[in-house]
Amino acid sequence: MTLFWNILRVLFAIFMIYAGAQHFTNAEFFNAFVPDFLIYKTCIIYVSGIIEVLLGILLLIPKYKRTAASGIFVLMICFLPIHIWDVFSNTPAIGSHQAALIRLPIQFVLIALAYKFQKNQ
Repeated sequence: MTLFWNILRVLFAIFMIYAGAQHFTNAEFFNAFVPDFLIYKTCIIYVSGIIEVLLGILLLIPKYKRTAASGIFVLMICFLPIHIWDVFSNTPAIGSHQAALIRLPIQFVLIALAYKFQKNQ
């Protein structure tokens, strides 16, 4: 693995840890992303935050980086319908249609990076 991909993996891990921590410091923001038919919305937000932080930490540990990347890949696939729904929603959870349109391609980049890290590490 080249230096470039190692640096990118570390940056991705930091991003995951930061994003997961946001589930605790700004839980209200994530409330709109959890579908109304699900119960225990706050619990879902906290659990997903814990998972993101743990996967981010594991991505930094050489022994577990492939497993972490696989977990991140699955997590990002699970979150994809939320971001697709947000693009077509009358009131996007992310705040605006423009933000939703920007956020959706980012989700595909995150999925591609997680896939790359699980296959090439």
